Amino acid sequence: MSLLIKGIVCFIAGLGAGLGTGFAGMSAAAVISPVLITFLGIPAYEAVGIALASDVLASAVSAYTYGKNKNLDIRNGLVMMGAVLLFTLAGSWAASRVPNTTMGSFSVFMTMLLGIRFLVRPVMTTKEAMAKVSVRKRVFQSLVSGSAVGFICGFVGAGGGMMMLLLLTSVLGYELKTAVGTSVFIMAFTALTGALSHFAIGGAPDLWCLVFCVVFTLLWARIAALFANRAEPKVLNRVVGCILLVLGMAVLSVRFFVR
Repeated sequence: MSLLIKGIVCFIAGLGAGLGTGFAGMSAAAVISPVLITFLGIPAYEAVGIALASDVLASAVSAYTYGKNKNLDIRNGLVMMGAVLLFTLAGSWAASRVPNTTMGSFSVFMTMLLGIRFLVRPVMTTKEAMAKVSVRKRVFQSLVSGSAVGFICGFVGAGGGMMMLLLLTSVLGYELKTAVGTSVFIMAFTALTGALSHFAIGGAPDLWCLVFCVVFTLLWARIAALFANRAEPKVLNRVVGCILLVLGMAVLSVRFFVR
């Protein structure tokens, strides 16, 4: 397959993944993996590794942008991240004990439903309201939410970014920008762990696909994060809702095409 075709496919995948990451803290794997598998014929395990590697820098630069604009809760993000990583292992172990348990389309449907949620019922919580919650309660909520996200991710193998965004806005009561900033902060570390383990087990991926996906996802995530931090809450809710809905429908279409 020509380098030009790889570049075009990776550009489209990086565009969708970068916008999803920068605007909504969405995992790049939800977009990049099915695109690479469908249009470039890359093995699923290798495609997931490339997607996770693309997620690392995209999430990191997005987290930096949100943090620079004071839309990142590092302390509770670290608490939640620890719980996510620990219970992902527990969920993976539990899944190995249950034959044929899978929910391959879980993250896709969650993406679409969350998109509709932001369009119909936007998150208008303020930082002032967030500050009224006690530190002890916030840490407890972060532990419980992180444990739930980690276990479900380990058990069904998908949905981490979307579940974190849902719990941060609905359960922990974060305003949308801080929720996205905290989500991408966590995703940068979880994606790094996942990418390294995939490459260690599966070997080196297609170099050009890796480079193209990392660069394009990083570029669009940076652009999206800059726009998101300057947007009004109501506008951001609509943009996030539309992007999640469109990306969910697009990925679902790609998976249907595969079948």
